[in-house]
Amino acid sequence: MLNEEIVTLNLPYPNRGDKKVRVYIPAHEKGETLPVVYMTDGQNLFDVETSSFGSWLTHETVKAEREKSGKAAIIVGIHNDGRPVERNNELTPTSIGKVKGLLLKLLAFPAPEGDVFAAFVIDVVKPAVEAQFPVRTGRENTAFCGSSSGGLEAFFMALNYPDVFGTVGAFSPAFELYSQKTLRRWIQSKMRPDMPFLYLYTGNGEPREKSIYRSEQKTAAFLKQCYPASRLREVVKQEQPHHESAWGEDFLSLFLATEADISC
Repeated sequence: MLNEEIVTLNLPYPNRGDKKVRVYIPAHEKGETLPVVYMTDGQNLFDVETSSFGSWLTHETVKAEREKSGKAAIIVGIHNDGRPVERNNELTPTSIGKVKGLLLKLLAFPAPEGDVFAAFVIDVVKPAVEAQFPVRTGRENTAFCGSSSGGLEAFFMALNYPDVFGTVGAFSPAFELYSQKTLRRWIQSKMRPDMPFLYLYTGNGEPREKSIYRSEQKTAAFLKQCYPASRLREVVKQEQPHHESAWGEDFLSLFLATEADISC
């Protein structure tokens, strides 16, 4: 049995130098391969000390599930160590459409570049991880997950790369950045029968999450009209705040709810 470990990679990000990526590999047998979950905000996934806001403690969830059921997955955390505005830019796709004018002004978005981040994941991170770690490849064994702006980016990944990701967790996604007209037009343009399993989560427990909840409810209502019903699950936890502790608590539910082999 090989012990669990967290390995740090520094991978070239377009026009910015290297970006930190941390990879959690659970304890596993020699020669065993595992499904993989790519996640935004790697600085908030594994420990409180390095986190910007709080920690999901994903590796503890994986370790506990491994001991309970034998199931596990590799977690790939892609860091964002910049200011909040830089994070918002990095995780806001432009190809969905224009960000609302007022929010663009209030949040001081200089240049949203979520499409650049997505290409970095697909073209740089994923090949590096598959080359170095015991990853079980294929759409059915590959997931993406994020929260808030990262939840929006995860949603973008689900619809824009359905051949790459079989499971996507969009936690408290920042749908409010776009008008419903813009968002619905983009969603409709991406629909096909074999969409990824989409786990859509929101709380409603404090002002920030209440705002997220309102836009999520409108978007979910539209998704239920066009997204394959068997591939969509919406979870609302009314009391939960906009925080890593809430998302980390529900992290296990995402993978236990899927039809894929990713079960941690």
